[in-house]
Amino acid sequence: MSIFTELNPNPLVKYLNKTASEFTKADIIKYITDHRIEMINFRYTGGDGRLKTLNFVISSRDHLNTILTTGERIDGSSLFPFIEAGSSDLYVVPRYRTAFVNPFSEVPAIDILCSYYTKDGTPLESSPEYILRKAHQALKEKTGYSFHVMGELEYYVIYDEQPLFKATDQKGYHESYPFAKGELLRAEAMNAMAKAGCLIKYGHSEVGNFTQEGKLFEQNEIEFMPTTLEDAADQLVIAKWILRSLAYRHGVTVTFAPKITVGKAGSGLHIHTKLMKDGKNAMVENGRLSDTARKAIAGYLELAPSLTAFGNTNPTSYFRLVPHQEAPTNICWGDRNRSVLVRVPLGWTGGGNSMIYHANPLEKPDKQDLSQLQTVEFRCPDGSADVYLLLAGLTVAACHGIEMENALEKAEKTYVDVNIFDEQHKERLNSLDTLPFSCWNSAKMIEKQADIYLKYNVFPQSVLDGVARKLRAYNDEHLREEIQNDKDKIMQLVEKYFHCG
Repeated sequence: MSIFTELNPNPLVKYLNKTASEFTKADIIKYITDHRIEMINFRYTGGDGRLKTLNFVISSRDHLNTILTTGERIDGSSLFPFIEAGSSDLYVVPRYRTAFVNPFSEVPAIDILCSYYTKDGTPLESSPEYILRKAHQALKEKTGYSFHVMGELEYYVIYDEQPLFKATDQKGYHESYPFAKGELLRAEAMNAMAKAGCLIKYGHSEVGNFTQEGKLFEQNEIEFMPTTLEDAADQLVIAKWILRSLAYRHGVTVTFAPKITVGKAGSGLHIHTKLMKDGKNAMVENGRLSDTARKAIAGYLELAPSLTAFGNTNPTSYFRLVPHQEAPTNICWGDRNRSVLVRVPLGWTGGGNSMIYHANPLEKPDKQDLSQLQTVEFRCPDGSADVYLLLAGLTVAACHGIEMENALEKAEKTYVDVNIFDEQHKERLNSLDTLPFSCWNSAKMIEKQADIYLKYNVFPQSVLDGVARKLRAYNDEHLREEIQNDKDKIMQLVEKYFHCG
């Protein structure tokens, strides 16, 4: 058994003694046969971003081989609004590298994520998962870089109000059990995610916690480790499914809604990115942020208004994007500054790893390259996002930034090293462009910047049109100013979009 597979929590990786990216059909059949697996579950995201399911009871080895070889037919018009009933037949075909043991099924089962194909056996051009693959391929071909990505998944768990060990309102950051009631659920979810192939960095309680109408609302976060673009998207949708399934099992509710009440912390889906070449992190050069990173940041800022079309997809998204809530409103970037749109998190490029030797005098110093850890964080998306389209859009933005002639100039002009909401920096704040303030406005921006997404045939025009049409249908152009802090009206919106994404 290799060092990699020995500690890997995924039972398939450990048993087959190979990484998930190396899985073959024969490997899946071997695991199923040796472990007496009785069911196969195909899973794939629909137009609402949630996982859909097709269950198979394995009746013979030939039947299993057929399932894993041919996939199955499904009705695409019932899954995507842009597919008409007259031409709705699609195939779903399993991607073997995504196979994992179902953590909830009483019947032993293997789950596999699938891709969509047309009647002609070609990839469905408008499938979000395929758009993501096209975006990554275009980035590699045009720039020579690959994209590594990870998400920070924030969510609220809602319990019946409890009298014991109450946490301080809006002071839940990194609180521990029993003050943080969701710690045990979070740990169970993280364990299940890791066994399903998700690369987990850590989990913790977040700022938001409050009581309302006999309910305790407690915010948590699970952060992943950077991995290939496609795997990062897959693990986010699996993670959300696992959290919801566990919450249902425990009789509580989980929501990824961007905003759930007035004046309390909203939930984001921050995305960390890094460009890679020859196995090295191109975001750092000589211990500092590289020009490549600055160009990518410029691309993120340039396309930020339209990226909200994929990352902030219902009216409550724009009640989160307000000043003084640690959510961005202005299009700028900075180091360690949580009020900016693009943040360069604290890295280990300065002091190296000398801290560990100060804390542990018995350890002997060694040289370790920590530049791999540096990422750049895009902070405006939330749990309503279509994960595949959002990450595809960010990939397009990175490519666009690298190709922009004035990228470094734009990065310099939009850099902020102050709290822009301080009165003394009002002039600087007014000089910055702002993010859209409604779905309606976001629709206008995706139409305005469509040419960049259409470049290299990454996004089909029909998908951009469909996204804009859906956003405009909310008719929320003036909604935020109309209802302002009307708690009852905001709660009506929250309830309507409570289980978004």
